[in-house]
Amino acid sequence: MSGLIGKKIGMTSIFDENGKNIPCTVIEAGPCIVTQVRTEEVDGYKAVQLGFDDATEKSATKADLGHAKKAGTSVKRKIVEFKGFDKEYKLGDAITVEHFIEGEFVDIAGISKGKGFQGVVKRHGFGGVGQATHGQHNRLRAPGSIGAASYPARVFKGMKMAGRMGGDRVNVENLRVLKIVADKNLLVVKGCVPGHKNSYVIIQK
Repeated sequence: MSGLIGKKIGMTSIFDENGKNIPCTVIEAGPCIVTQVRTEEVDGYKAVQLGFDDATEKSATKADLGHAKKAGTSVKRKIVEFKGFDKEYKLGDAITVEHFIEGEFVDIAGISKGKGFQGVVKRHGFGGVGQATHGQHNRLRAPGSIGAASYPARVFKGMKMAGRMGGDRVNVENLRVLKIVADKNLLVVKGCVPGHKNSYVIIQK
């Protein structure tokens, strides 16, 4: 699937032609620079490596500097490989937000917001006891029994319990492209995408 690297700007809402208010997410998509071209002869597969968002030379390693110099560009903060481009690209080419068209559907992947250590009600959607436990006033958000007894005398792996929540890679599929602002490299998609503001996302078509 071909695509671009982007940065989540934030959420807003727009009105469609029928006057309906649609929540949407604004993403800065590209321009992405081709930093490497994978070929069947050399690498065993075909892909295009794209770089996005300039980094300072001070924070880069010598390997990063050499890699960027070969492509004739500056060091990039985010590098991702994509397959499935129809067009042939060479080192140093720029791919902009115009790679997408309004009305098409895209998949967007990102790292979800970290929420720290959470209980079972927030983490797994447990309903609590509904205040119906014969006077037990402090059991509303407790997990309850976890099932262990003399047999099997252990807790099964995968048991839904309290723990660290968020910070996972999440892929949201079939988000419609509502608007493209080419001069500002902005992509507006319907609905929400994972991650906090200014986090990197991968957009695939």
